[in-house]
Amino acid sequence: MAQKRLPPNLHRDTLAVRAGIERSQYGENSEALYLTSSFVQPDAETSARRFAGTEEGFTYSRTSNPTVAAFEHRLAALEGTEAAIGAASGMAAILMLCMGLLKAGDHVVCSRSVFGSTLSLIGRDFGKFGVETSFVSQTDLGEWRAAMRPNTRLLFAETPTNPLTEVCDIRALADLAHGAGALLTVDNCFCTPALQRPVELGADLVIHSGTKYLDGQGRVLAGAICGSTKLVNDVFGPVMRTAGMALSPFNAWVVLKGLETLGIRIQAHCAAALELARWLEGRPGVGRVYYPGLASHPQHELAMRQQSGQGGAVVSFNVRGEDVQAQRSNAFRVIDDTQLFSITANLGDTKSTITHPATTSHGRLSEAQRQAAGIGQGLIRVAVGLEHLDDLKADLARGLDTL
Repeated sequence: MAQKRLPPNLHRDTLAVRAGIERSQYGENSEALYLTSSFVQPDAETSARRFAGTEEGFTYSRTSNPTVAAFEHRLAALEGTEAAIGAASGMAAILMLCMGLLKAGDHVVCSRSVFGSTLSLIGRDFGKFGVETSFVSQTDLGEWRAAMRPNTRLLFAETPTNPLTEVCDIRALADLAHGAGALLTVDNCFCTPALQRPVELGADLVIHSGTKYLDGQGRVLAGAICGSTKLVNDVFGPVMRTAGMALSPFNAWVVLKGLETLGIRIQAHCAAALELARWLEGRPGVGRVYYPGLASHPQHELAMRQQSGQGGAVVSFNVRGEDVQAQRSNAFRVIDDTQLFSITANLGDTKSTITHPATTSHGRLSEAQRQAAGIGQGLIRVAVGLEHLDDLKADLARGLDTL
């Protein structure tokens, strides 16, 4: 059955539902799931051309698969990039990024406030192979500029950050990177293209953990890199073929379906998160609340410009305590007294989650690294789901009222 050509200039909500469809001869309306490891070739000559890359066609699901391709096409359409390549997880996507772009002797400038595993991968693991990384303040452009070297190849930022929701100026970092002949990569996990399209602000590459909001229901692991066709095909494609951090067709299909409701889910998440953040600011046992949608957030105005006027769905806050041990004890009490929130380090789910970053997502970092990133023992991170907000407030009040 012939596929209708999509009209130009469609809105993102429409692309989230319609982009990437490749119907089979059966004319299915919902995208097909191709659970196969390999693809039968019509003849030896065609097989040779496809394996050589001179003719389009599927050969082996480690390198390409119709369901994965549909996910890649849809995500690229949403991000406004020429192409995308799926990966087994968000961290697999960052691994593919570094393996494709970096070699011994290269230098990376990275925010010190990014996800703990990202810090370890770029700073520790790639350091073993001769790649040096300078970690800088997420929000101080002067530190980024001072860290640049003649061999700087990559700037890496996550905005907002996990868990303190710090926001960097994407356009300013892009200008800095391009002036030095480097590339800027932005991890867009928290905002998703429903709120923020980094390439429109000058970023070269966009990283996603599809495990989070792209799926939206905490079902599967997935990741992706979005960027130019040249980088995806010539740089990351060969890494995928040899290293094999491939996205499974089933996981791609789940996230592909999750993208269809991304826009309406993100709007509901953001509205609830803003109200919850305002409520937390008035609680006596709560110190600082970290949420870009609050006027008290240091980068509030920048966030509103970059994030379509929304603050996202992640709210972090410090609980008070006389000392570090008391802060940790109080944080544990608030977390343990919840009955609705899921105590898990994942986020992006319809179910609200709560976690203690210092002992979970950033637990493997040294105390010095945690302090540099601003991760204290009294910090709690909440990812607001789609439950009724009154129930979520009551669930947090159960522990907060005992402090």
